[in-house]
Amino acid sequence: MKNSTVVNIVLGLAVAGLYIIYFSGNHKDKSTPPSNSNGTNNPLSIAYVKMDSMLFTYELAKKLNGEFAEKKETFRKEYTDKRMKFERDAASFQEKVQRGGFLTEERAKQEQERLVGLQQEIQKLDYDLTQKLSEMQAQINQQIVDSISSYLKSFNAVKKYDLILNSQSMLEGSAQFNITKEVTQGLNDRFKSLSR
Repeated sequence: MKNSTVVNIVLGLAVAGLYIIYFSGNHKDKSTPPSNSNGTNNPLSIAYVKMDSMLFTYELAKKLNGEFAEKKETFRKEYTDKRMKFERDAASFQEKVQRGGFLTEERAKQEQERLVGLQQEIQKLDYDLTQKLSEMQAQINQQIVDSISSYLKSFNAVKKYDLILNSQSMLEGSAQFNITKEVTQGLNDRFKSLSR
């Protein structure tokens, strides 16, 4: 019986202590926003950019993509010219075979082998140009991403955002947090100063 009285007294003191702690303001409010990078309980400072809009207005991206489009067109023309020549040669070969225009069967076989080799060259050219264009596009994309990332580091050293998001990975965002125009203007100013 003595033991239960001691336990009741200890439990009573513990409950009283918790009551005092809770109502004296020393408890943490569960609705406190998460602390920011400085360790304070201020709300996080967040902004976002619309990357697709930025790529249409960022001068470096426009320049690099324009150069890429020119090279792509040059490659396409080179491939098309060779493909058309092959098709003309193949049609001429078929016509010649049908009217018996080859003096010997050996000569017709040589021409056929030449055309097969030419067709393989065109297929290899198509593959090589596709690979080259893919690599060029990847390099351009990386150069643009590196440029934007580098600028955002210096931009954020002044602005002090805790997070800068890409709107493509967001579901919803208030326009007041959209810094696309400001970032694009800074990127273009930096590009113009470096291009002089």
